[in-house]
Amino acid sequence: MKIGLFFGSFNPIHTGHLIIANHVLNETGLDKIWLVVSPQNPFKVSASLLNEYNRLHLARLATEDDNRIKASEIEFKLPRPSYTADTLAYLTEKYPRHEFAIIMGSDSYQNLHKWKNYEVIIKNFPLYIYKREGFEIKPLLKTHPVILNAPLLQISSTGIRELIKNGKSVRYMLPEKVRDEIEQNRYYKK
Repeated sequence: MKIGLFFGSFNPIHTGHLIIANHVLNETGLDKIWLVVSPQNPFKVSASLLNEYNRLHLARLATEDDNRIKASEIEFKLPRPSYTADTLAYLTEKYPRHEFAIIMGSDSYQNLHKWKNYEVIIKNFPLYIYKREGFEIKPLLKTHPVILNAPLLQISSTGIRELIKNGKSVRYMLPEKVRDEIEQNRYYKK
């Protein structure tokens, strides 16, 4: 089975993430997408993150009606911070019959050379890159990524957290189940 790994903090997961995942499934030969919820990204401050189990729960709520997309806690079992190279090594060993690919935005792609063992990643795993505004996709590091023209939405987890903090509506930016859960538990209000 061909599985696309869409890594992220998903703090919180939003409609933009799901539209990209759906687009990738529609436009590639990937069978499934695993949303890999990263407990601690080495490039982000962990203090700004909602608890990883709450973020995982929100991602599961967002995808529970789509058997092509699943939220994964695989990085919860690995040392922190989470490095994609380590996660890929673990997954390759644990699931030898699966073929894994990486889904990332053009912003992450521009920083790929800063990742731990990036040479191993680009040599062994296909890259599917979707465009992010302000980050042109230039060929880097002898890679041959698949460039996807996924719908561009001006939705970000940072912007959503700010709206919630300020008591503004995030309707339509989040799946309804996710929005309800955030409201009931008063996530991101502080």
